Amino acid sequence: MDWLGAVQRLRSEGRPAVLVTVTSVRGHAPREAGAKMVVSADGSWGSIGGGNLEETAIEQARVLIAAGTLAPLTLAAALNEHVTNKHGQQCCGGVVDVLLEPLPARPVVAVFGIGHVGLELGRILSRLPLVVHLADSRSAQIAAATALGLDDGPADVHLTHAPIPETLMSALPAGAHVLIMSHDHAEDMVLCDAALRRGDLGSIGLIGSSAKWQRFRKRLREAGHTDAAIGTVTCPIGLPGLHGKEPAVIAISAAAALLETLQREPGAGLHAADVSAALTPVH
Repeated sequence: MDWLGAVQRLRSEGRPAVLVTVTSVRGHAPREAGAKMVVSADGSWGSIGGGNLEETAIEQARVLIAAGTLAPLTLAAALNEHVTNKHGQQCCGGVVDVLLEPLPARPVVAVFGIGHVGLELGRILSRLPLVVHLADSRSAQIAAATALGLDDGPADVHLTHAPIPETLMSALPAGAHVLIMSHDHAEDMVLCDAALRRGDLGSIGLIGSSAKWQRFRKRLREAGHTDAAIGTVTCPIGLPGLHGKEPAVIAISAAAALLETLQREPGAGLHAADVSAALTPVH
């Protein structure tokens, strides 16, 4: 797999990385300007020339990942026998500048149920730098969502026909954010149960009224979940002060509440500037 494929895989898995690029070369060096590699916390793809230069870049990239740093970093390396290196000598004779660009993990959001509200929510989320899973147990809803062309925005959108939606729930990465809004209360209950049994999700939201939530709380207790665990589910979803029953209003409210949650996460890759840029129309 090359560096570009690695970026795509890491992003789909919600894992941070650093893109390392040789920006300039003066004299002799093992690789030319423009050579790239990608570094994750436990792997690397591509090469900028090996030796001390590459090992130093990998080491520094992992420092950036561990710290959650978002600002790029430039390294300069002299490749001659007079330089004291940590990872051995490189005697090419040149000087190389390297740019390290952090690629923060994209938040992962899964919407279970893409009916009227889910479709509107999918439209909004597709305009943000997220990994978005839109799933439904009904194939017709997947076809309807496909027709919207949700893959032309900055989000990585995955449409999934999920006859057994809890299977997708179990496959989500740790820290994913889940919104449950299927057409069937029984399916909602199964999904709530599956989400709580994971215990490692970033947030869980359930569409519905306070009355629906009271019934669900009772049934979730009967299923063996503690009050503390049940308390991690937000129902109703959305901003409390934003009222309206139109699908677009509910979707906007749910998206706004989700953005508040995402921006509070330590080291989150989604910030106010990202949201503003994604939602600003191009003239």
